[in-house]
Amino acid sequence: MRDATCIAGSKGKSVKIEDIKPLAQSIRSEVAKVVTGQDDMIDLMLTALFAGGHILLEGPPGTAKTLTARAFAAAIGLGFGRIQFTPDLMPGDIIGSNIYNFQTGEFTMTKGPIFCDLLLADEINRTPAKTQAALLEAMQEHAVTFDGETHALGRTFMVVATQNPIEHQGVYPLPEAQLDRFLFKHRVAYPGEEEERAIIASHGSGAIRQEVASWAIEAQAPRATIEAAMDAVNRVRLVDEVVGYIAALVRATRESGDLEVGASPRAGAMLARAARARAALDARDYVIPDDVKALAVPALRHRVILSATAQIDGREIEPIVAALVEAVEAPR
Repeated sequence: MRDATCIAGSKGKSVKIEDIKPLAQSIRSEVAKVVTGQDDMIDLMLTALFAGGHILLEGPPGTAKTLTARAFAAAIGLGFGRIQFTPDLMPGDIIGSNIYNFQTGEFTMTKGPIFCDLLLADEINRTPAKTQAALLEAMQEHAVTFDGETHALGRTFMVVATQNPIEHQGVYPLPEAQLDRFLFKHRVAYPGEEEERAIIASHGSGAIRQEVASWAIEAQAPRATIEAAMDAVNRVRLVDEVVGYIAALVRATRESGDLEVGASPRAGAMLARAARARAALDARDYVIPDDVKALAVPALRHRVILSATAQIDGREIEPIVAALVEAVEAPR
């Protein structure tokens, strides 16, 4: 365990904003014991963690999406749960159910795997919309309800979902309401040549070692420290000029002729939270426009829909959103 004197202990002491950067770096170092490269993915996962959001990872099989999520959960030391989404998965398999006990004559609550801190929703788009919808309340309210009773999931609850690209066989598109609950959507690319050589050298000899425990990852902070770091992120200043800039970006997506559906007001609020977290990860107590610019595409790409004309022309969402970010004037 990392020396807790440089961060906050577990006795209620607040975390300073400048403490978040070294904590994040120690988490990155632990994940690097297992994962080669994927720095952008890990940075977005850290940002989502401290912003209290969720992240959707999309990429072809074999690009370390699942492995990175498992290593990240081990490095932050929170309770981990995993659901392998399949076509026959039911909502009760995620949330749980009340089972009648014939010996006591009472119903006993059996909690599903969603009752954890970090939930890996693996290949989330391989299950139908009815089962995907079981995550809606949890992602928005950090709680689940069944049989008329609401059960809290905790403040640190975070969903890391993976999905295969939509053009692959046997997948179901996520509904817009669920996509809007993800803070980020990150497209996972294939590694560069040097990174791929390192992956082959590290993972291509001996037995296949997929168990994260075998890589000796150490948890870098207790739960109280993670929660205190989230409190510190909330104290990062967001001036009116930056608020206006975020609002202008979101509204620009609704006014673009290339987009049939633009981003929601919730998108602007979540982008602001993410910008605060990014500033804290850079040891700053204030947000700058560059924080917003850096996060705009992963925060907005899954919240907009191409117009029919743009689809016919073969346009893609990412360049359109990136062009809007460049077109909207940032405050100086």
